[in-house]
Amino acid sequence: MDVKRYIELKDLEIYKLAFEISKLAWEVYKNLSYEQKIVVGEQFIRAIDSICANISEGYGRFHFLEKIKFCYNARGSLKESQIWVDLMLERSIGDKEILKKLNELLKTEEIKINNYISSLYKSKGTN
Repeated sequence: MDVKRYIELKDLEIYKLAFEISKLAWEVYKNLSYEQKIVVGEQFIRAIDSICANISEGYGRFHFLEKIKFCYNARGSLKESQIWVDLMLERSIGDKEILKKLNELLKTEEIKINNYISSLYKSKGTN
């Protein structure tokens, strides 16, 4: 008897990485000045946190197309996050080393999200 193992959300690679990205982004955000938080920081942290939130919401959906839709939302938030990181680096706002690390992690997460979307399409007949 072949029993499929259920993967908990907290064990899903794209979720774990998104959560780590959020934690790292918070390190940048909490050290911004009040003005920087208002002008750039709030949109930056919302976009970053939205990656993890959309992955979570999609994971809780039953139908594969709903799961994929939320992965697309997560990917859109990821692309927005990349822009905010680039702008913060360009404007010398926030910790430069952490922002560079965030850029690397966001690139990795984008690949993982794309692979996850592909796997959802491939498994659509097995749900």
